[in-house]
Amino acid sequence: MKIAILSQDASLYSTRRLKEAGEARGHDMRVINYLRCYMNITSHKPKVVYQGQVLEQLDAIIPRIGASKTFYGTAVVRQFEVMGVFTANESQAISRSRDKLRCLQILSREGVGLPVTGFAHSTQDIDGLIDIVGGAPLVIKLLEGTQGIGVVLAETHQAAKSVIEAFRGLDANILVQEFIKEAGGMDIRCFVIDNKVVASMKRQGAPGEFRSNLHRGGNAEKIKLTPEERSTAVRAAKAMGLRVAGVDLLRSNHGAVVMEVNSSPGLEGIENATGVDVAGKIIEFLQKNAASGKTRDRIQY
Repeated sequence: MKIAILSQDASLYSTRRLKEAGEARGHDMRVINYLRCYMNITSHKPKVVYQGQVLEQLDAIIPRIGASKTFYGTAVVRQFEVMGVFTANESQAISRSRDKLRCLQILSREGVGLPVTGFAHSTQDIDGLIDIVGGAPLVIKLLEGTQGIGVVLAETHQAAKSVIEAFRGLDANILVQEFIKEAGGMDIRCFVIDNKVVASMKRQGAPGEFRSNLHRGGNAEKIKLTPEERSTAVRAAKAMGLRVAGVDLLRSNHGAVVMEVNSSPGLEGIENATGVDVAGKIIEFLQKNAASGKTRDRIQY
C-alpha cells in the first residue's frame, strides 16, 4: 500500500514510529507536511498538490493534525476524502473532537460518563455557573487549550469567580467542571483503534500538580482497565466517529468519566509505558480496512 502520514515534522516520535511500522510491513510510506499541500477543488478531478507534485494513487492517509492547525489540516484531509482516499480519522470526526464543548455535548447525548460541566457567556451568571458544578474547588478550562495549558484549579468560590471574570474579560471561552478530587492527580489514557482498546496507561501528575500531562512532568505506567472503563473509552471514540483515538478518563466516585477525546494521540508515552506496538496496530488497521469509497462519515452532528 501507498500510505501518507500528514505531519508537520518527520522527526517527531509518533511520525517516525508510524513510518517505521509501515515500512516493516512492506508498505510505501511517505511523510507529507499538510501545511505545504494545496488543493485543486473541482467536480471532476479534485487534486492535492505537494511540492509541485500531484499526490496520486495513495491508498490511505494517517492524519497527525496539530491542534492549532485544525482548520487547514482538516481541509486537506477532506480533500483526500473527496478523492476517495481512505483516512485513519475522517475530517468531520477530527473537527468534532477538537471542539471541546461540542465533544462534551455529543458524549452527553450518547450517555457517556462525564464530569459535571457548565458553560456560560455572561459574567452576570458566574454564581449560577459555579453552583451547577457543585461549587469550589472546581476546574476552569480554556476551550482552545491543549496539553494542560489554560487549565486552572480554583480552590474557593471567590478564586473561581475572579479567574472566570478574568478569562471572560479577555473574551475567552471557558468550561467549568467539577474537581474530581478522588482521582488524586491521576488519569488514564486509553488508546482506541477500530472500536477496541489496544493499550492503556495511567498518568500521575508531578507532586502538587493536579494535571497529569506528561509534558508537565507527570509519569506513566501500564494499567489494567475495568470493564466499565474499557466500554466508556470505546463508546467515547465511537461517538466522535474516530477510528483511532486517545480517550482520557478519570476514576471518580460516580464511575469512569471522560475528560477528553484526542484525534491525534501521541505514541511515545503509551508505547514506552505499555510495550505495545501501537504504531503497528494502526498500520494493521489500515491494511484491514483501507479501500476506496470507505471514507464517508455518516454521523451528522
